[in-house]
Amino acid sequence: MSALADRPKNPVVGRPAPHESAALHVTGAAMYTDDLAAHSAGVLTAWPVQSTNAHAKVTVDVSPAYEVPGVVRVLTADDVPGVNDAGIKHDEPLFPSESRFYGHALVWVLGETQEAARLGAAAVTVEYEPLPAIITVEEAIAAESYQSVARTVARGDAASALADAAHVFEGVTQFGGQEHFYLETHASFAVRDSEGQYFVQCSTQHPSETQEIISHVLGITSSEVTVQSLRMGGGFGGKEMQPHGFAAIACIGAKLTGRPVRLRLTRTQDLTMTGKRHPFHIAWKAGFSEDGRIQALDATLTCDGGWSLDLSEPVLARALCHLDNSYWIPNVHALGRIAKTNKTSNTAYRGFGGPQGVFLIEDILGRVAPKLGIDPLELRELNFYRPGQTTPYGQVVKDAERLEIIWNQLRDAGELDSRRAEIAEFNRTHDDVKRALSMTPIKFGISFNFPAFNQAGALVLIYKDGSVLINHGGTEMGQGLHTKMMQIAATALGLELHQVRLAPTRTDKVPNTSATAASSGADLNGGAVKNACDQLRERLAKVAGRLLNVDERDVRFSGGFVTGLGNREQRLTFAEVANAAYHQRVQLSAAGYYRTEGLHWNPDLMQGEPFKYFAYGCAASEVEVDGFTGAYTVRRVDIIHDVGDSLSPMLDIGQIEGAFVQGLGWLTLEELRWDESDGPHRGRLQTQSASTYKLPSFSEMPEQFNVRLFENAREDGAVYGSKAVGEPPFMLAFSAREALRDAVAAFGPAGHSVNLGSPATPEAVFWAVQEARDAAGAPITTAPAVDAELAAV
Repeated sequence: MSALADRPKNPVVGRPAPHESAALHVTGAAMYTDDLAAHSAGVLTAWPVQSTNAHAKVTVDVSPAYEVPGVVRVLTADDVPGVNDAGIKHDEPLFPSESRFYGHALVWVLGETQEAARLGAAAVTVEYEPLPAIITVEEAIAAESYQSVARTVARGDAASALADAAHVFEGVTQFGGQEHFYLETHASFAVRDSEGQYFVQCSTQHPSETQEIISHVLGITSSEVTVQSLRMGGGFGGKEMQPHGFAAIACIGAKLTGRPVRLRLTRTQDLTMTGKRHPFHIAWKAGFSEDGRIQALDATLTCDGGWSLDLSEPVLARALCHLDNSYWIPNVHALGRIAKTNKTSNTAYRGFGGPQGVFLIEDILGRVAPKLGIDPLELRELNFYRPGQTTPYGQVVKDAERLEIIWNQLRDAGELDSRRAEIAEFNRTHDDVKRALSMTPIKFGISFNFPAFNQAGALVLIYKDGSVLINHGGTEMGQGLHTKMMQIAATALGLELHQVRLAPTRTDKVPNTSATAASSGADLNGGAVKNACDQLRERLAKVAGRLLNVDERDVRFSGGFVTGLGNREQRLTFAEVANAAYHQRVQLSAAGYYRTEGLHWNPDLMQGEPFKYFAYGCAASEVEVDGFTGAYTVRRVDIIHDVGDSLSPMLDIGQIEGAFVQGLGWLTLEELRWDESDGPHRGRLQTQSASTYKLPSFSEMPEQFNVRLFENAREDGAVYGSKAVGEPPFMLAFSAREALRDAVAAFGPAGHSVNLGSPATPEAVFWAVQEARDAAGAPITTAPAVDAELAAV
């Protein structure tokens, strides 16, 4: 396996490279799914009729829509030629007879224009027979409203260990979801050709599954459907499962009308119709030794799945597999269950349950450190995994020593000890503004929990002129995957980056692809691309060996040229060798394949080795909190993160920065609000736009942001020694949340434990500050009065 990680001399991987579409992005020339539709003739637009009841039987009258000029067709359940379901669990009727959430699409109107479709949808009448609606996780727990089966991760005897522990703490940890808010909303564009085959442009992270859902909705084979994902304007997991139904709607419309059909959700439609990150409710007990070592954890995790299963089962499984984060817990009993509520069906989101599991243990350590009288940094370091130890689900923590190495490197590079001393002095002299500096680690497993998804394919073509075209099964959502694949191909074939071109991802070039998710895009598809290129290089080496009069094993490919050891007189261009290969009837295309070795997982027992490796990292965040308002700033962030031997350092650093800020948004800013009243709009999402849903922006960026890649970190068994980067750094943002907790604690007495709300918005921080001041016996404070003359001005 080490050969996969070996790099030749002067590789293209490892060099800083701009995103392959960067120039198109910044000039506005990059085309997206709906742009392609807008440049086509005769296109119809699809528009949904959305439910205004969270749970009700519905009777729909579509006849008024046909009185609206420009309305061509209204799609209903009667128009489905195959299976009326858009989910892989067969629990998501495409045209429902029962509204399951406020905003549920009941029927779809096709119009000559978007305005015609919109007005046609507004004309459709719906009668509701209301049914009881469950909106919150607490309501679901009380009603015992669950879906799927509960899962348990267990090791040792948590009950006995808790009984024997020197210190036992218990509590409830609860946190909300997160909206993906990708720049490009869900979009599909379907065309039916003269042979009855469908070509679908779709903003999807999982083209093969989109293809499968379309085929079973239409009652045809997958071979009759081609799905292409040109590029996405963001995905973050929100386009892994949820595009399928929208693409199927477009295809039904194309079948019935014989015309191309576009479907692009407005921002409000996207927010009200699609799933989010899963909110969790976690009840827990934790036992600690006298010196602060974790002895036991007993927890019940309830995630809000929404109205259907979607990906809730693997999300919950990953949460259960990450509730240890970076810490050895000898005795664990963790029960996980999925609540069924009348809200949008929650789905994949960057981290895929990992952040929710990590939230639990970091929240526990943050809460109990003051009660134990131990510095939070020391408490965390004390409980780090050590080499040879295993996770609660039975996997050896490979390279566990990296945790402490990265931790200490960051502590030194970030000058944490001296800065914390300065902060202590600042806090001593400032009553109404406090600062804090906290550091948290991450250990994140890389691979799909579902073993079958850990495979990928690629198709690499060499033309007679020496140009190279690569196709692979991964999708590009802005993360730079295509760029990395080009760098891998260039390295494997001994070319320069500009000599390699990449074709859009489509199911008739690489079949049966896995979703671009679980941070595995580069690992899987990179392995497949390299495999295809290795096949081609071996064939070309035989040709070049004959031309150079050397043994094929002595042929070298580098920088676009081909040379032979022992022949210093001659150098061939790659194009010359490719042309010679063609004339010698040597195949110049290759299908590559890669499967992740060494994985085994029993989902019923929740035991095995589901991950190829662990990615490690640490972040230190310094914050300042205003005690009058709860407002805060992130003054400085320092990160060291393990990406193995980086395939593309500039892209990886950008991913780390973006993941951290997105994590910061979830933990401190982004709050989804639902109408929980018993009024007519019960279950309605109240944060339906950027005006009511707070996203991180430039003003929330750290004033100082230092990111460094962990060095000498080659990962054997991974393509060119690299590691995944997309998801793990998201969880480094816990350092900012814990810094806020420590800053709030500085307003209170020594030993005060801060129970910080989530997200830790300024409001949540303000009330936590008041609790801290109350605990210190200090009066509730208000901001100083504004000078009268200034007020007048």
